[in-house]
Amino acid sequence: QVQLVESGGGLVQAGDSLRLSCAASGRTFSTVNVAWFRQAPGKEREFVARITWNGKNTYYADSVKGRFTISRENARNTVYLQMSSLKVEDTAVYYCAASRGDTTTPGDFSSWGQGTQVAVSS
Repeated sequence: QVQLVESGGGLVQAGDSLRLSCAASGRTFSTVNVAWFRQAPGKEREFVARITWNGKNTYYADSVKGRFTISRENARNTVYLQMSSLKVEDTAVYYCAASRGDTTTPGDFSSWGQGTQVAVSS
């Protein structure tokens, strides 16, 4: 099982960009799919983006498509989420998670980071 640590969150203005990182420990990182989720106050955790173990396939929620880009560097055991044209509604705690399955359901992910806060002001 991999351990995950997110970083890169902060307070930005609408329209700004931010890059989140998800650093992993464990020798099996390069064999797992990784996703980003987010959870705003009073709302359920929602899927944001996912990347397959080899980085060849990516998937995005409609709400972030065209604005967010997920990528990974297996040599650095790191997955990134580049966020551009940020909106107030992107404000949330962002989590990365790992799974061997082809899924975007939070319950199917076995490893989670502690989360990093992103706040977007108008």
